[in-house]
Amino acid sequence: MSIVVHTLDTQVLRQTLQSLATAAQQALQQRHLSACQLYLIDNGDSDSNVMPLRDVLDGWRETGLEGELITGHGNLGYGRGHNLGLSHAQQLADAGNDLYLILNPDVIVQPDTLCVGVAWLQSHQRTVAVAPSISDGHGGSASACKRYPSVLDFLLRGFAPEAVKQRFHERLAHYDMQDLPDDRPSEDIPVISGCFMLFRLTTLKSLNGFDPRYFLYFEDFDLALRAHRLGSLTYLPGMRITHLGGNSAKKGLRHIGMFGRSALRFFNTHGWRWT
Repeated sequence: MSIVVHTLDTQVLRQTLQSLATAAQQALQQRHLSACQLYLIDNGDSDSNVMPLRDVLDGWRETGLEGELITGHGNLGYGRGHNLGLSHAQQLADAGNDLYLILNPDVIVQPDTLCVGVAWLQSHQRTVAVAPSISDGHGGSASACKRYPSVLDFLLRGFAPEAVKQRFHERLAHYDMQDLPDDRPSEDIPVISGCFMLFRLTTLKSLNGFDPRYFLYFEDFDLALRAHRLGSLTYLPGMRITHLGGNSAKKGLRHIGMFGRSALRFFNTHGWRWT
């Protein structure tokens, strides 16, 4: 597992790791997992994160689970940060049975989340990664699955006022794949959310992880599309998480600029679709 931290919210990160530890221990007890290793990646621009992250990691280790802090490299970007954890994991990998969880630092997982995801991957060899059902932390839901986007979809989803979004409700629902059933898995999803991606480690290794040219935004879209060429991305509604994050439109001009640059790279790589 790897979690990349830039702007540290210690309280939220502790909640994330507490929920993750509970899920990992349940998976270990039920023999879905034989071991569990967490890589906490410090992408902070200074040393101010180091001591708080060590304290948080000590709490994780007190549950009996293994963990390592990777720090001192500065802010490499989201994807390259996770690639650091991935490179460590590959050195410990066994004969192809390893799984790898990419997780945001503001995600709360339900106790059976890992059991559900690991069991599916163990019994469905065509699946290369699984995605969960997502709550937004305010009583609503968020989409873990997407159809291939158009430029218009991104503008509406990320930046349009609510009144405009309401006019395009059916279009956005189609893009967010809200037509997926919530009582059974759905296979061959085009794109899954980067806040929680449970992969086969062999798949990530064959893809060389995230494309390091994406600093922030769209790295998960790119990775998902490349992974889908190797097998099924599967939506498991029984695997449940809460994601407390927000969207790029609420994070200031710098983030909007990064969003735009990454969008340009994404469409140049995978093909432009305007409407």
